[in-house]
Amino acid sequence: MNLNDVHRGIQKNRKRKRIGRGPGSGTGKTSARGHKGHKSRSGYSRKPSFQGGAMPMFRRVPKRGFNNRFAVNVFAVNVGKLNDAFEDGAEVTLEAMAAKDVAKGSFDEVKILGDGELTKKLTVSAHRFSKSAEEKITAAGGTVNKLVAKRTPEERVAALKQA
Repeated sequence: MNLNDVHRGIQKNRKRKRIGRGPGSGTGKTSARGHKGHKSRSGYSRKPSFQGGAMPMFRRVPKRGFNNRFAVNVFAVNVGKLNDAFEDGAEVTLEAMAAKDVAKGSFDEVKILGDGELTKKLTVSAHRFSKSAEEKITAAGGTVNKLVAKRTPEERVAALKQA
């Protein structure tokens, strides 16, 4: 094999196939559409969900329950996790929790729950607190700061309507 044979016969910009130009062209008569059926007709288009006449996937999958688009996405953090992540006398904010990988992902609000032991004096800022968490934080000598929600449910609905 010679090096100049490698690219022989390869066309960079191939000419388009001219369909329906007589029997000599090789694509005359049915114009490469085959015989009869939906696909042979002009104006044919298939829905993306069409599965050859079989029951479509979205109709086969059972649908149950209700998914509330306007629900507040609350991220829960236990007091025990705060005790492990922060030093004594530290200020626990949403940014500090995100930096220490205590509060991950996307959420609207953070709720502090009372699972675990708290031995350190912390200043905790969050949107919600359980009763037990609030008691444990104050018992350890810390303080609780309740934050106001970023957006009210009405504002969230208005934002969804605009999008």
